[in-house]
Amino acid sequence: MSKSPSAAKEHKEQLERLQKKDPEFYQYLQQYGKDLLTFDDEDEDFDDDAEVDMEDAENQLDDETYQHDIPEEEEKPSKNVLTTEMVNSWCKSIREDEKLSAVHSIMKAFRTACHYGDDTGTDSSAKFAVMSSSVFNKIMLFTLSEMDRILRKLLKLPASGGKKETIIELMNTKQWKNYNHLVKSYLGNALHVLNQMTDTKMISFTLRRLQYSSVFLAAFPSLLRKYIKVALHFWGTGGDALPVVSFLFLRDLCVRLGSDCLDECFRGIYKAYVLNCHFVNASKLQHIQFLANCVIELIRVDLPTAYQHAFVFIRQLAMLLRDALNMKTKECSMSHHSSQEAYRKVYEWKFINCLELWTGAICTYSSEADFRPLAYPLTQIISGVARLVPTARYFPLRLRCVKMLNRISAATGTFIPVSMLLLDMLEMKELNRPPTGGVGKAVDLRTTLKASKPILKTRAFQEACVISVVEELAEHLAQWSYSVAFFELSFIPAVRLRSFCKCTKVERFRKEMRHLIRKIEANDEFTNERRASVTFLPNDNAATSFLEDEKKMGTSPLSQYVTTLRQRAQQRNDSMMESSVLVGEKSAVFGKKLDQIPDSDEEDDIKNDDGATVFSSSWLPGGDSRANLPKEEEKKKKKKKKKKGMEQDEGVGDDEDVVEDLVLSSDEDEDEDEDEEDTAEEDGNEEQLGGSRQRNKKQKPKNLSNKN
Repeated sequence: MSKSPSAAKEHKEQLERLQKKDPEFYQYLQQYGKDLLTFDDEDEDFDDDAEVDMEDAENQLDDETYQHDIPEEEEKPSKNVLTTEMVNSWCKSIREDEKLSAVHSIMKAFRTACHYGDDTGTDSSAKFAVMSSSVFNKIMLFTLSEMDRILRKLLKLPASGGKKETIIELMNTKQWKNYNHLVKSYLGNALHVLNQMTDTKMISFTLRRLQYSSVFLAAFPSLLRKYIKVALHFWGTGGDALPVVSFLFLRDLCVRLGSDCLDECFRGIYKAYVLNCHFVNASKLQHIQFLANCVIELIRVDLPTAYQHAFVFIRQLAMLLRDALNMKTKECSMSHHSSQEAYRKVYEWKFINCLELWTGAICTYSSEADFRPLAYPLTQIISGVARLVPTARYFPLRLRCVKMLNRISAATGTFIPVSMLLLDMLEMKELNRPPTGGVGKAVDLRTTLKASKPILKTRAFQEACVISVVEELAEHLAQWSYSVAFFELSFIPAVRLRSFCKCTKVERFRKEMRHLIRKIEANDEFTNERRASVTFLPNDNAATSFLEDEKKMGTSPLSQYVTTLRQRAQQRNDSMMESSVLVGEKSAVFGKKLDQIPDSDEEDDIKNDDGATVFSSSWLPGGDSRANLPKEEEKKKKKKKKKKGMEQDEGVGDDEDVVEDLVLSSDEDEDEDEDEEDTAEEDGNEEQLGGSRQRNKKQKPKNLSNKN
């Protein structure tokens, strides 16, 4: 029952009284003012600027919904049931007649769908308490597909795009006062249902559609922060195409809203990256590279702001290295365990992957004045890490550092002395003596930081290290194979390589080194022939153009040799790959395509078709969603919860720049006893990873059971 007669009934009753009281005037109105007598109970269309009070509109909307969309004889028993016919009638009214009352109705239904199954208690505003999965799917698909267009038409905005300044100007207009509650309702309810969804395709479609309305978040800072947090979570832990969609959503926010979200996005995406690179194996390499490429691409949005954050994060890595070096100098007066803890915070995957990330960023933006200054401090940190523990067990880590230094040197055109790091390795007994541990399993240096003692004595480990030394030394020398000073630069490496050939007792290593020596000698002749005819001094600027044409064509003996070595390394790495990662496999490289935000009608049609497929299941929020999920999805969900709990334990939500996750976690604790550690590492990295997972299960955080 309604509390009072509607405005339509009041007006009709007044006209009836007027007809009885003054029939002549009523007759005059019939002749000259028929539009005053023909009163329609419908609301305004999209272009009406009449002010709408939100509470009154919702109350009026409820009355209209039950009066116009539900037959009288079924009104009472079906008052709380939302049917397909009702939804179809609202959709038709919006598409054909552009009725605002239908927009309010569909938005109220959308709120009910998003909060379906929530404990509403005695909330009288929850008019629709029952709906089927088909009705839910229809409401979600229509609202997500059409609401952005409707809101933009109501607010008189362009059909697509927009910047923060556009919304700030809009907030002072009459349209915004009338319809801002619709915008907030749409974004707020969509965020709520995102946290309830479990299907990655459904989440991906929802985020793609919300991306078109992301500019409206400039008016709602609290919602903006929540959307950033949710998108970062999906980016780091999602499957299939969800990480790509989540990243595009975040990038779109940064492009459109600028300073409002840049700081939070830079901090958040870096912390999410750190959380996802605790461990590395063959199947995770591509995924970690994809995450790193996402961070590097986001930096492109605002390089000056990104520089400030990058400086803080690189400084944090330097402080960890400084602590390790200070501890190392005091290890004589300290226990063995304490000194081991000092460098363990540096020699772990989180730290090394962060170095890889900033190496990639500096190489990408080496020509930018805003980012180039970071190359020097990062080079110092990487060199310090490579020399921190100069033992054979950490050869894989040292080779990884040398590879990073070579990349920085090539990108910036700066000479970095890495040859000593490689030549010192050849003088250690583990590489110039015949192996005593048998052939052993193939060693993938890309997924190894520290070798166990049994693996250290195998032929496979020796070969992997020596071949990598040859490859990286050749890369280093090839970068300067067109320099006028190549003869002097290569003299000491050539002498030490000849010494290794005399000392080593392994014939295949001697063969590799002799081949490299011959290429160095050939390159000496290549540069000396042309150097004999030059007239400039070494300190002249003309020295930089020496052999410039040959460098562009890559004709030096070492450059051609390095090309062959790269092909051999690629074949070796491909043979070691046990599996590939689907997440981000085809989207690990971002180029100019991302600079254009898709808005075409053709793409909208494709996404709508995709949405019809996605919203075709029997899933409803608030129910037992696990019952409808395959076992694989259930396992993924459990892993997500476990990661979520770890994030909460490690302080991911902090607003400071300091990434506390770089402090050693319990997942990577090694045994104090070195002999026990050796036994555990005999079977390679995969078993080491499995053991750490078992320890993680035993040390399950208390808040893993909390909901997001």
